[in-house]
Amino acid sequence: MRKKRVLLFSEGFGTGHTGAAYALAEGLKRLSPDVQCRVIELGKFLNPTVAPWILSAYRKTVSSQPKLVGMMYKTQYHKSLNRLTKLALHRIFYTHASQVIEQLKPDLIICTHPLPAAVISRLKRQGLDVPMYTLITDYDAHGSWINDEANRYLVSTSRVKAILTGRGVSPEKVAVTGIPLHPKFWERSNKRLLRKELGLADIPTVLIMGGGWGLMFGKEVMDSLTARMDDIQLVFCMGSNEKLVAKMRANPLLNHPNVKILGYTSEINKLMDASDLLITKPGGMTCTEGQAKGIPMLFYSAIPGQEEKNCQYFVELGLAEELDSDVVDKWFSLLLREYAGLEELRRRRIAPDRQQPSHCASTVLQLLGKPGGTSPEPRGSLAAVAAAAAAQPRNEEAVYITP
Repeated sequence: MRKKRVLLFSEGFGTGHTGAAYALAEGLKRLSPDVQCRVIELGKFLNPTVAPWILSAYRKTVSSQPKLVGMMYKTQYHKSLNRLTKLALHRIFYTHASQVIEQLKPDLIICTHPLPAAVISRLKRQGLDVPMYTLITDYDAHGSWINDEANRYLVSTSRVKAILTGRGVSPEKVAVTGIPLHPKFWERSNKRLLRKELGLADIPTVLIMGGGWGLMFGKEVMDSLTARMDDIQLVFCMGSNEKLVAKMRANPLLNHPNVKILGYTSEINKLMDASDLLITKPGGMTCTEGQAKGIPMLFYSAIPGQEEKNCQYFVELGLAEELDSDVVDKWFSLLLREYAGLEELRRRRIAPDRQQPSHCASTVLQLLGKPGGTSPEPRGSLAAVAAAAAAQPRNEEAVYITP
C-alpha cells in the first residue's frame, strides 16, 4: 500500500513558521512512521537567489521601523490577500509551485505561512485537487491567513477559532489543535542530570534567548540580570548571531563562571528543562515550547502585530510577564527564596491532563484517515500523552497562574 505523503510549505520570515512545519512533520512520523513528510520553504526553494534578499529586507524593516510594521499589520488586519495579489505572487515568485506538487504527489498540503497558503489556494481554484490545511503559527489570526479554498484551519486556541469564524469561516473548518511541537518537547527530563550533561552548575538558572534580532533590552535590565550572578546562573542562547556571541564573550561584565554564552544549538528543549525561568521575545513557537515545558516566561521587545498578541495572550493567562528591571528583581528573589514552590508549580503545569503537546500531529493523522497514530517505541509518558491526545478533546485555554 502506498504511504501517505504530507507536503508542508513554509517561508523563512523568522524561524517560527518553518519550525512549526518541521515540528509537525516530526510529530507525524513519531506517531505514524509510515507517513512521509517533506518540508519546503517554497519561495527559497523556487527562487534561491531572490528570496534571501527579500527576507533580509524584511528583517531590517522590522528591526529599524517596528512602528511601520505594526501599522501595516493593523491596517491590513481584517483583509485577506486579494486575487490580484495572489496572481502577482504566483507570477513573480511562485511560478513553478504546481510543478513541485505534481512531482511530489502529496495526499495533503499544510501551509504554515500566509504566502504559500495564498499561492496554493489559487492553484486549487484552478483545479488542484489536493486538500490544503492552513496551520496558523501564532495566537492571533491576521486576515492574510484566510482563503476560501482552505479545507481546514489548524489553530492554537479557541480564541483564534472565534476570530476566524467571526470573519465568515465555517466553524467546521477550524480545528483547535495547539501549535505543533517537536517530539523533543513532549516530555521533560531530569533537571539535575541535564545540568551535568550540559556543563551547568546545579543552581537556579535563567535561559535568555536572543538570536538574529539581538538582545533588545537596555542597560538597566542587563544590570538587574547580572547583579546576582554569584547565586543565579545565566545562560544566553544567541542562535546563529555569531557577531553578538563574540561581542558578549568579550564583555568583561559577562566573564563569570555562572554565565554561559551559546551560539546556535539544537538542544533548546534540554536548556528549557535545565532552566527555571525563560526570557525571550514572544514568538509563537518559543511561547508554545515554553508552555509545554511549564517554564515561566518574561517577554521583551514584542514585534508590533502578532508578537504583541502572543504576549498579551500568555500574560493574560498568567504564564508570562513583560520584562523590565523590577520584574527581573522580583523573579530572581522568587528563585532564591521560593525555589521548591516554583518547581512544584511547574510540575503541575505540565501534568498530562493539562498538556497534550502531540495533539496537532494526532489530529492531522485522524484527518488523513489514520486515527491516533502509533509510536514505534512506546515510552512511559510519551505513550500516555499520545493516547490522551487521540482520545480526548484538547483543553482550549490554559488555566495556569504564576506566583
